[in-house]
Amino acid sequence: MTASNSTDRAYAAIDLGAESGRVVLGRFDGERARLEVVHRFANRPVPLPDGLRWNLLHLFAEALEGVGRAAAATALDGVGVDAWGVDYALLDEHDRVLGLPFHYRDPRTRRMVGRAHARVAREDMYAVTGTQTLPINTVFQLLADEGTPALERAARIALVPDLFALWLTGTLANEATAASTTGLLDARTGTWARELVARLGLPGAPFEGDPVEPGSTLGAVLGHHDGAAGLAVHAVAGHDTASAFAAAPVADGARAAILSSGTWSLLGLELEAPVLSARACAYNLTNERGIDATTRLLSNVMGLWLVQECRREWEGSGYDELHRLAAAARPDVPLFDPDDDAFLPAGPMCARIDAACGRAGQAPPRDPGEYVRSILTSLACRYRLVLDRLERVSGERVACVHVVGGGARNELLCRLTADLTGRPVLAGPVEATALGNVLVQARATGELRSRAELRAVARASAQPVAYEPAGDGEATYRRFLDLTGLDAGAEAAVAR
Repeated sequence: MTASNSTDRAYAAIDLGAESGRVVLGRFDGERARLEVVHRFANRPVPLPDGLRWNLLHLFAEALEGVGRAAAATALDGVGVDAWGVDYALLDEHDRVLGLPFHYRDPRTRRMVGRAHARVAREDMYAVTGTQTLPINTVFQLLADEGTPALERAARIALVPDLFALWLTGTLANEATAASTTGLLDARTGTWARELVARLGLPGAPFEGDPVEPGSTLGAVLGHHDGAAGLAVHAVAGHDTASAFAAAPVADGARAAILSSGTWSLLGLELEAPVLSARACAYNLTNERGIDATTRLLSNVMGLWLVQECRREWEGSGYDELHRLAAAARPDVPLFDPDDDAFLPAGPMCARIDAACGRAGQAPPRDPGEYVRSILTSLACRYRLVLDRLERVSGERVACVHVVGGGARNELLCRLTADLTGRPVLAGPVEATALGNVLVQARATGELRSRAELRAVARASAQPVAYEPAGDGEATYRRFLDLTGLDAGAEAAVAR
């Protein structure tokens, strides 16, 4: 099944999420990987006078601390970095950062979708990139940079995993799965869509080099990084969702959907080629790159961000207590579309949920338990809608759903997902992103020779919890569609 080894290989996975980061030590014995979180740290964006920014220097210092701890525990065979997508640093000709990167939730992109489509029609952009239209996409952020000294001077662009690899090694390379979140990558070729860049009026210099594929070795950690110097740095699936998809324990030949559940929910299929049809465009599905040049046909759903923001209003409330209250709440809670753009920025989330319920003629939730259950049920309904659309676009029947990431711990969400989608749910692994990071590093060092071997190790390394459909999910889903009108709106868009 896999390459045999007399000794374990060990890798450090730097895994950066929107709420927190971690460094995970992964040991691989040739059959399965064992993970140990050696360092965990908060990710706290900083509101500045000109907007919301990421504190990437803090995150990099914490990542170095974690790699040092992993290296002190055992000899390492490599380091890999994965992170969220879309956000970037602009660099000058000497690879120096031209300003602190913005956070994707900063409101500066509010009118940029219209600006882009005034220059290039949405359908024309989709035909090249296959990218879901979201205000957070890199392409719209770059349009918000128009007229700034940073964009005028930019010689290169680095997404977050690219930037960390640069700071580790001194070598800049754009990794393909991260690049595919920009809205500026050709979905068919995996190269920058340079003609589209020009038509949008963006500078061409940052897009001169072609992205590298996961499993490439970038170089060694620079000597001034004490505790990590000399370690090999491998390009993994730099977009955290791509790493999570790689680690999903999908059985050979199974047509399973994969749901990477955390701050965002990303639900989709792993395919051998992009789907760029008019229907896929109308459904706003996105084609993102995976390992071995595969396509992840998926939809971004707002995710547990809604719970996180509500929890900030309920000071002192722990997640375990909120989930207990939600499980005990009445099942016929109000429903709403979790992907409404109103929920994207940080701010008073409970009031926004109240307003969404009011627009649909519903009384709002009455207490924290009902709010959380309303969020989780609405998310599960949205998952069903996405699965129906994925089946229509791909022509394949989805037999089960693999839930990976932090949301796999949420028993109520997993049960609701099984009930609302009418499909078995297999939950786990929780640390799927770090596992995928480690397995792609093992591929880079030759310990794994193919995607089939990588998936076999993923299955051997995970013990998913199974949830079977139960209850009357269909009635709840029909109520969701009636309240939101989502399905009819999408079909009308296809007809046009």
